[in-house]
Amino acid sequence: MKHLIGIDIGGTNTELGIVAENGQVLQKTNFKTQEFLSDLQFVNFLSEKITQLTDNQRITISGIGIGAPNGNFYTGRIENAPNIKWAKNVPLVRLLKEKFKLPVKLTNDANAAAIGEKMFGKAKKMDDFILITLGTGLGSGLFVNGKIVHGHSGFAGEMGHINAVPGGRLCGCGKHGCLETYVSATGIRTTVLEMLGKNYSNSILQKLKVAEITAKTIYEAAEKGDQLAKDAFDFTAKILGEKLADIAAILSPEAIFIAGGLSSAGNYIIKPLIYHFETNIMETFKNKIKIEVSGIKENVGISGAAALLLI
Repeated sequence: MKHLIGIDIGGTNTELGIVAENGQVLQKTNFKTQEFLSDLQFVNFLSEKITQLTDNQRITISGIGIGAPNGNFYTGRIENAPNIKWAKNVPLVRLLKEKFKLPVKLTNDANAAAIGEKMFGKAKKMDDFILITLGTGLGSGLFVNGKIVHGHSGFAGEMGHINAVPGGRLCGCGKHGCLETYVSATGIRTTVLEMLGKNYSNSILQKLKVAEITAKTIYEAAEKGDQLAKDAFDFTAKILGEKLADIAAILSPEAIFIAGGLSSAGNYIIKPLIYHFETNIMETFKNKIKIEVSGIKENVGISGAAALLLI
């Protein structure tokens, strides 16, 4: 059986693992993405982690697949990733090829997750679908006519940086009002902080320190019936539903899958998302596009990155 290294570089954490060709992650590890002062420090540390994984398993690796914010499939570089301070122009494919003498492929992290969904998840029999990742930011991978869409420059599918609220929140990319500033783990936290004190005096979240307010604690509050938390999820879902309705009118996907940390909120995000999507979609598409949580419950980024070597 072929074994691969899958690497998922996120704005907060980098995860990597050994992946079998059936998508099973045999062993994995992780570290903080932002701890490094330069791209070379990051690459050297990543290389050490890869070596440790392969030494522990004592197996031969056939290739390395990487998903990263602003990972360019064509150039093999991470180019100006808005949420990673050292990731301005990193020739990651070349550097890892030099170190390991193996095939190496790189793409946008959400593209990698979409490829994982196609290879191992709910989209195995689909040619047209969208996968949205909701983590530190918002990523999107688009499958059209059975192929991932890279676009002319390699950056197609940057839904996180379409305009959601004109003149709105400042985004890491330098623009104001980007979708990911409202729809992401970071975005829902900002929404709650803005809502605190606005007729929510009884909210569980009022009792937490600012540093303790996270997507996880917001979800936990919603589970306890907290109205502020539930309203924050609805606000988040409304903005995402409106924008997905626009995108669906262009692409006409069979399904839209939601992945990433915020997707674990389940119906607190999915149920209002479906409502706002159907409310805003043109009549031609009503009730024809499924919206579901990703079929890969764990390690979607790792297995998707490894799947780059299998397509």
